[in-house]
Amino acid sequence: MQLSRYMTLTPLFAVLMLLPSFAAEPQGVADEKSAELAAQTMAAMGGRDNYNNTRYLSWNFFGVRTHHWDKWTGRVRIEDAKNEVLILMNVNTKQGDVFEKGEKISDETKRGEMLQKGYEWWINDSYWLVMPYKLRDPGVTLQYEGEAQTEAGQAADVVVMTFEAVGVTPQNKYKVYIGKDDHLVRQWDFYSNASDAEPRFQTPWDDWQTHGAIKLSGNRGKRGLSDIAVLAELDDVVFTSPAPLAQP
Repeated sequence: MQLSRYMTLTPLFAVLMLLPSFAAEPQGVADEKSAELAAQTMAAMGGRDNYNNTRYLSWNFFGVRTHHWDKWTGRVRIEDAKNEVLILMNVNTKQGDVFEKGEKISDETKRGEMLQKGYEWWINDSYWLVMPYKLRDPGVTLQYEGEAQTEAGQAADVVVMTFEAVGVTPQNKYKVYIGKDDHLVRQWDFYSNASDAEPRFQTPWDDWQTHGAIKLSGNRGKRGLSDIAVLAELDDVVFTSPAPLAQP
């Protein structure tokens, strides 16, 4: 798949299907300290129940793409304004429609390729938004590394996050910095491969704000997520019609 100039700097991350898990107990593997930290982080962000009960999320990914996501059903609307591409699909089934410059793509091969691209965009872009809610997902292994400071100088506990046979790039690894004072994720270090000695990049997780009943962060340093919203209701036309959305 040909990636955009920005995405060559930001590879697709090893993630799970980002649909809500309604299991009462976490299913990932974690040592005792990591499990405790993950629970504190979830509580600081509003709690598992509030996250699961949050249905609609929307955000802009670094000025590149806009997403509207029905977390309960898997429906998404992905708009790449620069390239005039609109994808209306369900990320559970990978079925949907693609529009390019306002015209619906009818060629099945091209449509399939674009739906796969949309799925990978959603995996990548949504992980930048909701990763801290996915720390205990099935297939995720957490290992406590110790205390450290973020690049901004905040005292943190560091948890190493690896993956087992999940997502599109399970070879990735993260070091997740959880603030000692507020229990919120404050930085992540990305490793292309779990065996790498040095991270490919480090970015902050700052500007935590309350949206609905949960907290979300958009500040990633020089780049960021914008127009973050939690919505109680969203009209079905958002996910079914290629017509431009009404501006709020």
